[in-house]
Amino acid sequence: ADTWGWRGWFAIHTWIAAKRTGESNYKVYDVVGWRGYSGHPVMRITQDIPDRYWFGEKPRLIKEHRGEGVDDLIDAVDKAADAYPWKTTYKPFPGPNSNTFTAWIAKHVPELELALPFSAIGSGYVE
Repeated sequence: ADTWGWRGWFAIHTWIAAKRTGESNYKVYDVVGWRGYSGHPVMRITQDIPDRYWFGEKPRLIKEHRGEGVDDLIDAVDKAADAYPWKTTYKPFPGPNSNTFTAWIAKHVPELELALPFSAIGSGYVE
């Protein structure tokens, strides 16, 4: 989804949503900077709506996986999220931020075949 305010003119906020075979709820993985202001980790993994609006902005699907093998992908995403090194650190630019997190997952789970767009500012922080 586009980021809030004027930043949305050139930047997006990314997250990952996953649902295991047979489950009815989605697990959402993301980084939210304002969580750090209250002493919470900025990375969160929680049950949520996968395609929720982000501060009034409609999300866009970048990549989707369904069917056979999806549970193995989710296991790999869980493992990569556990290893994410910036769980308590957030900087809008150059990162680490929400796009850094998604890029980290993509780098450590290449089977996702996830390529983030140029507007995912902070995704290059993992390089």
